Amino acid sequence: MTITQNIIEFNQTLTKSVALIAVSKTKPIPDLLEAYQAGQRAFGENKIQEMTEKWEQLPKDIDWHMIGHVQTNKVKYMAPFVHLIHAVDSVKLLNEIQKQALKNDRTIGCLIQIRIAEEETKFGLPAEELSPLLDAAKEFPNVAIRGLMGMASFTSDQNQVREEFKRLAALFNKTLITYPDCKILSMGMSGDYELAIEEGSTMIRVGSKIFGERNY
Repeated sequence: MTITQNIIEFNQTLTKSVALIAVSKTKPIPDLLEAYQAGQRAFGENKIQEMTEKWEQLPKDIDWHMIGHVQTNKVKYMAPFVHLIHAVDSVKLLNEIQKQALKNDRTIGCLIQIRIAEEETKFGLPAEELSPLLDAAKEFPNVAIRGLMGMASFTSDQNQVREEFKRLAALFNKTLITYPDCKILSMGMSGDYELAIEEGSTMIRVGSKIFGERNY
């Protein structure tokens, strides 16, 4: 199937309550343009330099999502245009986002990444550290915390993946009571997005199921 057909199929199957982020990292401009022409307006990148180059060349009504781990010294490069930063897990990073958002006279949306997977390689905040970080975020007027994000373990055990999503969804629902602006629950990728949606995800990040496998 083509990129266009994949985008159309996702749009037909997803409900309006689930946002689709097309993960376009490593993919060339023509692939993104094809997805754009099929109606896709939200793209996810994990390298700031690559995202900036694409932003410069592509239509300006695209919402750019930084989905990778962010180094504080790179925030300034995406601050003029980034729509949502998905992987915030420290006050230090929030402080830098505030500083760069203020310089650009913008409010930048962020998701707090919660660590739900068992792998040591996964980034994210332990669940018990969420409340202190949300309280700290109140001191940053140019940062808007939009919700939570989490990545499940890379495993064929569907029950484990479902349980990890359930834990994050429970934390999200609890957070929503105190922080009603935290409306996004970002969980689910190409391999597990259906499970994630069943457990309450409102935003999925899909790459290979749209653009095909990546050649690194």
